[in-house]
Amino acid sequence: ASAAEDPANAAPVTLTLADGRVFDRPGNLFGVTESTLWGTSPDYSSAVAADLDDDGALGFGDVLPDALVLAAAARALDEQARALQTAAQAWQPNPSDAFTALVVMVPTMSEYFASWRDSRFVAGNASTQRDFVVISRLADVQDILSGLRVVYGQVQPMAQSVHADQAALIDSGLSDLLDFVATIATAEAEGRRYTPEEADMLGAEAQNRATAITGQISQVAALLGIDIAD
Repeated sequence: ASAAEDPANAAPVTLTLADGRVFDRPGNLFGVTESTLWGTSPDYSSAVAADLDDDGALGFGDVLPDALVLAAAARALDEQARALQTAAQAWQPNPSDAFTALVVMVPTMSEYFASWRDSRFVAGNASTQRDFVVISRLADVQDILSGLRVVYGQVQPMAQSVHADQAALIDSGLSDLLDFVATIATAEAEGRRYTPEEADMLGAEAQNRATAITGQISQVAALLGIDIAD
């Protein structure tokens, strides 16, 4: 979130442009660069129209970005990514970290599906969402679930040691949930356009599945005596 949206929890990244302009905690840097490139934020746009896709008409994204905003955001994104990589290489996670990540991240499907529903991929030109305008949020959900499957794979032997059947259910549940999202994403990529009502229905199904999986993960963590961080 940006400072305007959530002053207490906004990422502590401030963009200072070459001309002296300052954007105080503008939010996630992927979102800043994307909305700058595609013209979805007036603050980051040059307001200079250009037929960038050479289709003979001015449509979505046909506006030049504010070059100074783009340069500052790209530079900050590079700096933050390098710092994150350094911190990640030095970090030694423990089982509590892994189980906490799973319990916190798996049951977030409704949030992501709501973002997808409100994006251009479902709402079309009526959408006011500034990011995920050229890549579907469903791609992001698949990446997240793929990462969570990697995390679970690292602790699955521990789960098997206390409850083999439960461990297998968690594994198959995560796999099935990823397949569920991938099927929707594939249909969308092939031209299917979902309505907001369908997006809500699919999001509810994904959330129900994720909630059940999270309960199973929490039970295994309890059997192992592993604390889940608040």
